[in-house]
Amino acid sequence: MRQLSGMDAAFVYLETPTTPMHFGGIQLYDPSTAPAGRVGYEDFLQHIASRLHLAPSARDRLAFVPLNLDHPYWINDPHFDLEFHVRHVALPRPGDWTQLTRLAGRLHSLPLDMSRPLWEFWLVEGLDAIPTLPAGSYAIIWKLHHAAADALGSAELLSVLHDTSPEVKPMAEAKPWVADREPRALELLIRAQLNNLRQPFRLARLVAEGIPALREFRERQRARSIEKPREELPVPRTRFNGRITAPHRVVDARTFDLEEIKAIKRRVEGSTVNDVVVAIVGGGLRAYLEHHGELPEASLVATMPISVRGSDRGLDSRNEISGMVTALRSDLADPLERLAVIRDATRESKAIAKAVGADLLTEAANHVMPSTLTGLAMRLASSLGVTNRLLSFCNTVVTNVPGPQVPFYCAGARLVNSVGMPPVVEGMALTHGVGSYCGTLTFAVSAPREMLPDPARYADCLQRSFEEMREQACGPAGGRSDRSKSRAT
Repeated sequence: MRQLSGMDAAFVYLETPTTPMHFGGIQLYDPSTAPAGRVGYEDFLQHIASRLHLAPSARDRLAFVPLNLDHPYWINDPHFDLEFHVRHVALPRPGDWTQLTRLAGRLHSLPLDMSRPLWEFWLVEGLDAIPTLPAGSYAIIWKLHHAAADALGSAELLSVLHDTSPEVKPMAEAKPWVADREPRALELLIRAQLNNLRQPFRLARLVAEGIPALREFRERQRARSIEKPREELPVPRTRFNGRITAPHRVVDARTFDLEEIKAIKRRVEGSTVNDVVVAIVGGGLRAYLEHHGELPEASLVATMPISVRGSDRGLDSRNEISGMVTALRSDLADPLERLAVIRDATRESKAIAKAVGADLLTEAANHVMPSTLTGLAMRLASSLGVTNRLLSFCNTVVTNVPGPQVPFYCAGARLVNSVGMPPVVEGMALTHGVGSYCGTLTFAVSAPREMLPDPARYADCLQRSFEEMREQACGPAGGRSDRSKSRAT
């Protein structure tokens, strides 16, 4: 039994009927490489069962402290049922990309059962009309609660299901699994009292560790104010900053060639792939809002979560994230000018984040307030929609998670591509999950249907934003890769 950190628990407290706090993805597979040329539900179920011991947290569920007097605990679920978490569905004909994303949006809308381990896999058969896939392909739509892992942690958990060759490797026999004893209410109450008594000492240690970092941050700000006046980031209100009134979600994605992204990066000296990602999102939002007559004069602003998980964390499922805020420069029509300005801004943002210390920010989330007050405040803010007003420092979220550049296989089937489905929250309801795999970079979009009723149009705007940037950086692309123009990723 282990207690959730303050940051992990925050994702539990922020969950409401209209904002479930899970994220997930769509993984597309070509089964022709599997031993029998196909992977059925029973095959997939057996494959997961044979590797479940490699991700022991997959059996964990939440145990809540009475009266929510402290953060919840993870315990092994004594009633764990694999078939509850691994489900099966087939698309009707023709089985195209639009049908798949509509199904993914509906599944993304449904909250996870808080009384069970917080994940689901859906095997989706019948993908017969997606141009980038052979007939008979299938998809896995997966969901994982943000309290259980951050994006990097989920990638590590999913990696245990994959191999680097189509040969299905036999796994060492797992030790017999024994569930935890379910804690009694009195035991949890005693633990809560002890934790709350220790809270002042935790806070004192955090302040002592934070003083040097804050001093360095102040010196950087003083030096910067001498070099040039401070530039504030005014955050205009858009349709994506309103109150979320329904849980319905939409999902879409576009995939681009990673080498072409890198060619754009080289065109603007000192820029990074992440800068190009931000610039593409800025151009896509500019085109979309302009189409609807809603483009503000000031630049839109994005927050970019950054994982600070150490390389030695292994399959530890805790959230370890910090972040930075940057202007998307949606006010600039010229793609390369937009990229150059973003390069300068993100370079400075990274320097400031480093000065404060990402680990320190994560630690602050755990200990800055007593757990009782934190949970109460977050639940009240979510239910009253206060987060919609508090989270006015940005318009959208952009995550960028690097993926493997070699083919992966699950039960022998080749993973063709992977599409992210980030959660949406009050105040910044449009999210972009960007991930790389085997020489491609996929931009996935999640949003409430009420705010993005035309997800394919916005995905096309991202496509045009990329193409405009590529053509200006590299010239007309007469021989462009098919991967750069495919809708299915």
